Amino acid sequence: MLNLKAGRGTCQDIVSLGEILLRFDPGEDRIHTARSFKVYDGGGEYNVAKNLSQTFSLRAAIVTALADNPLGRLAENLARGGGVDTREIIWRAQDGVGANTRNGIYFIERGLGQRSPLSSFDRANTAVSQLKPGDVDWQKIFSERGARWFHTGGIFAGLSETSPQAALEAMKRARENGSIVSYDLNYRESLWKSRGGIAAANAVNRQLLPFADVVFGIPNFAAQYDGRKNDDFKNAAAAMQADFPNLKVIATTFRSVHSASRHDLSASVFFDGNIKRSRDYPGIEIFDRVGSGDAFAAGLIYGLIADRGLDYAVECAAAAAVHTMTTPGDNCLASLDEIESIIAGNDGFVVR
Repeated sequence: MLNLKAGRGTCQDIVSLGEILLRFDPGEDRIHTARSFKVYDGGGEYNVAKNLSQTFSLRAAIVTALADNPLGRLAENLARGGGVDTREIIWRAQDGVGANTRNGIYFIERGLGQRSPLSSFDRANTAVSQLKPGDVDWQKIFSERGARWFHTGGIFAGLSETSPQAALEAMKRARENGSIVSYDLNYRESLWKSRGGIAAANAVNRQLLPFADVVFGIPNFAAQYDGRKNDDFKNAAAAMQADFPNLKVIATTFRSVHSASRHDLSASVFFDGNIKRSRDYPGIEIFDRVGSGDAFAAGLIYGLIADRGLDYAVECAAAAAVHTMTTPGDNCLASLDEIESIIAGNDGFVVR
């Protein structure tokens, strides 16, 4: 269904462009009352690469920039621990206090019941936000190393005035070299709050979407694309594809939030004028919802790269999202066997 490069002879199955954030988690405490934090790695586009490496055993790489200090090296070590190829990290010298460049961090408490999750970001002037066209040798990545798939999204594009230009350069080079391009419409209000909000984000997305083959998300793109029922989603996706005929696959999750601790989730994929829908997951008990959308993207990409068919791909994507919400941190901690056990309907059984 997608004209993927052959895997034989290539160095990388997927390359992601995005930020590696360090996440400080207070566990059962609130951020403002905690006296200790556990550190995880995260970041929307980066999570997709790590999930594809760690859970789905694909050859995944991250293209990013980090300030060359102990926090940057910690981020690198966490990425390497998940099997992510880090050779394309661009290291920036730091002035000692972070005035010229720094690494992004954030704090998040998970929420429980009627108490919503709460986050606090500290990511201004990061090394990756300063990326611009010409900083990365994309020809080497897509031609010499033969990367088969490229992924980026609205979080990276929202980091600065130059990041959309860097994303555009990468997407164009990927398509020129026959790589599949996916783009996640992730919208983060904190990134766009002082820069025009959703309207400004949509304007950037419109510049980038003509160079994508696969897109994740519809609701955050624009009001006219909002749809929750099957027919609504089909109509919304068809309208989006009419605007961007290059899009071959449009995928989204549908989530009902009953409380911070209980969600309903399902997913749909639009392809060739039809939709494929995952099974419904009602009443999911949430441990940590952060990263579930990135796990969904990784599961779908895996199903497509592995040529398992669209039915499997959408079920794999939804199951990966569900499992990720049951574990701490931004990344999927499941094995492929556990994902496929959820697909088979073996939810919550004791493994003996």
